[in-house]
Amino acid sequence: MKNIIFLFAFLFMFQLASAQLFSKEKILNDENVDKAFLSYGYFIGFNSYDFNFDYKQDKPDIQVAKSTGFNVGLVGNMRINDYLDIRLEPGLYITTRTLEYPESYFNGIDFSPSDLEREVKSTYIHVPLLLKVSTKRLNNFKPFIVGGISTALNLSSNEDNPDDNSAGKFRTKKNMYFYEVGFGIDFYLYYFKFTPSIRGVFAINDELVRDADPNSPWTGNIESMKTRGVFINFTFQ
Repeated sequence: MKNIIFLFAFLFMFQLASAQLFSKEKILNDENVDKAFLSYGYFIGFNSYDFNFDYKQDKPDIQVAKSTGFNVGLVGNMRINDYLDIRLEPGLYITTRTLEYPESYFNGIDFSPSDLEREVKSTYIHVPLLLKVSTKRLNNFKPFIVGGISTALNLSSNEDNPDDNSAGKFRTKKNMYFYEVGFGIDFYLYYFKFTPSIRGVFAINDELVRDADPNSPWTGNIESMKTRGVFINFTFQ
């Protein structure tokens, strides 16, 4: 399902770009939309989050079953010049990942099939501060790259829960920090500017809250667990 959505989004962006490039129509839509010092909008989109693990010992990797999540948020844009903008894009990002543990992690320990999986639900209040670097506007579209830093508050972290994996509770940290990089295209339509974009996000800090038992089969072999993900957003300004 995730791959189908990403493929559809790519084909949609390609179709719009082709129409703008090869159309004989040269009338510029909304010529003054980029001249305002401050402008606002909103976005909706999809996400696919993963975890990147570093391990203490050489054991089989923990597998991550990913799902397609949902994004929604606001956009605040500050114009520096025709090619540079600073953007603030606070949003709500909802996702679920399932960790699948190899049986070898439980050697010498009685376990049930449910112990081999841990569902990690995340509801992030995600706030990135981004620098947008654009090309010159070409007819009614303008490609750009974007990058920056962000912070996120995970409302589903379970960090303060006194129970750990021995009671079936997988815990992660509330506060996360990331760097982000991506690209997109501004399309100047008759009534508004429409922007599809794709962005990668990479955690800076370790997200795992470890179990009380240092030899826990769920957390004992994990040196660090850092979120990484891909966002596809559709912005309207």
